[in-house]
Amino acid sequence: MKLIDKINQRNTSHPFFFFEFFPPKTDQGFENLLPRIARLAKLHPLALSITWGAGGTTRDRSLDLAGLTQTEYGLDTILHLTCTNMMQGMVDDALRKAMSSGIQNVLALRGDPPRGNEEWIPIDPRFKHGVDLVSYIRSKPEFSSHFCIGVAAYPDGHPDKLVDPETELQYLKEKVDAGADFIITQLYYDVEHFLDWVKKVRAKGITIPIIPGIMPIQTYASFVRLIRLTGCKVPDSVMSEMDSIKHDDQLVKEYGVKLAVEMCQRITTEGGIIGVHFCTLNLEKSVQRVVEILQWSPATAHKHAHNRLIEDAKGDPTRTVTPGTAAADARLGLSGLAKSNNEAGSGELNNADTWDDFPNGRFGDFKSPAFGQQDPWGNALAITHDFLSDWGTPKSHDDLTLLFLRYLRSETGSTPFSEGPLSTETQQILSHLEKLTQRGWWTVGSQPAVDGAKSEDEVVGWGPRGGYVFQKSFVEFFCDDKDLESIEKRIEEKGGGWVQWFAGNWKGDCRSNVSEDGRNAVTWGVFPGQEIVQTTIIEKQSFLSWKEEAFSIWAKWASFYRPDSPEREVLDSVKQDKWLVSVVHHDYKDPEALWRFFEV
Repeated sequence: MKLIDKINQRNTSHPFFFFEFFPPKTDQGFENLLPRIARLAKLHPLALSITWGAGGTTRDRSLDLAGLTQTEYGLDTILHLTCTNMMQGMVDDALRKAMSSGIQNVLALRGDPPRGNEEWIPIDPRFKHGVDLVSYIRSKPEFSSHFCIGVAAYPDGHPDKLVDPETELQYLKEKVDAGADFIITQLYYDVEHFLDWVKKVRAKGITIPIIPGIMPIQTYASFVRLIRLTGCKVPDSVMSEMDSIKHDDQLVKEYGVKLAVEMCQRITTEGGIIGVHFCTLNLEKSVQRVVEILQWSPATAHKHAHNRLIEDAKGDPTRTVTPGTAAADARLGLSGLAKSNNEAGSGELNNADTWDDFPNGRFGDFKSPAFGQQDPWGNALAITHDFLSDWGTPKSHDDLTLLFLRYLRSETGSTPFSEGPLSTETQQILSHLEKLTQRGWWTVGSQPAVDGAKSEDEVVGWGPRGGYVFQKSFVEFFCDDKDLESIEKRIEEKGGGWVQWFAGNWKGDCRSNVSEDGRNAVTWGVFPGQEIVQTTIIEKQSFLSWKEEAFSIWAKWASFYRPDSPEREVLDSVKQDKWLVSVVHHDYKDPEALWRFFEV
């Protein structure tokens, strides 16, 4: 059914809501997302939305997932569709496949921002902006009457920051005039600013429904990264609260739920907003709690009307739970808050909504629906002109070595693989990383060994308080063929079974001494009343996924320079000639074990 018709025909007093999902990177993640969607469907969302991925990179998976949610689960689905990397025939094919699956709703987006100094040129000049996609769909009788079209809006301004707010509003008006039926906004956290923005939109003569994007904060790191990517404004009070609890992942998640509830209550009572678009990041627990507390679902309203509510010792109403639910059992210590990622099936059976509650680090569990996500739109590291000015103009491999060394020496604040300064944790192994980088092994990921630090430790702690966390040393870097041969030989002769590794190149080759089904848990925690939680796991599928992303970062960086430039040539050569290598040492009780091995 068309979304605008469902909105207009609603006969409930509470606001409606959507859930947004992205296509998981792995087949196992895809399979595990489906029961998660089925459980959240019991909350009766008005619709689901499925993202398209940067540059249409997840096109087939997006279409498959949207088709399943529409046909198998009977949930009206909004398919995101972008102009980027799309020609007319590809747009037609996507729309026809959506039609064949019964999908009647699309969110028309431009997609990737312009890159580098060169003007952004789409592969089909007819699709440069979101308005072009709206106009095209409305111009085709085959599609016009079938589809309900949504468009994006940016209360805090477009991340590109290429135009002023008034021009942004004019662009939005053009998309509406071209035939848009509803608006979904970028995520935001400044409610006052959002409410003012809504007034300006209405003053522009735009009357179609505005559906704000709400993303419950999941982790401090993802929160900081997303506000940097989106450029959204964050009130000082929110930033202060987050800074005070950033070393306690559980408190961060609980605050994220509380903040989302407060935001939803304000915008629906003060701003005339009648519905909300929840960005789930393919996680289940937080959005479920938000809907339960708001009582926006018939299922949760029934629970609140007939069951006694239990408040925890702090008396925080956002942490109220209903007896007998998985959330209540977890909060009362009757079952694990986050099930072991070592056996995803076990987690799905016992407490499926929370088994990947703390996906920290680049590697989570490849079976998790949330595995490998970088941000809600499927983008990897955001590379901008601001970053480029810090990185100089690399014309040789020596220049690249110098860049990575400058980063380790805090002479520059970022690299293409790290958006911010070195973490305090990395400072513990800084001298070792510098030695590797001086060899021309450009380090892009690492962690020190940790043997039972308290979970509230400000440097290496994570998860709820009262626990202990552990880490194995690992390091990731780029090197050439000759160095890879030397590393492999050293591991065979001197590793003694303690060292395992993966190496992969852009061409698709993969080398390792890990068995096909081997899995290295390199970060885990032990917490009261819970099973062991494994948050960082390195195995073949996760490494290959990261390898693809890593080489795409080199390609994206290269795209900022003209094809005949020395910068473009050297960056392209990295993609062609280098290997990404990941090495783990299993002796987490010896903090020098990995680094001593490299010095042999």
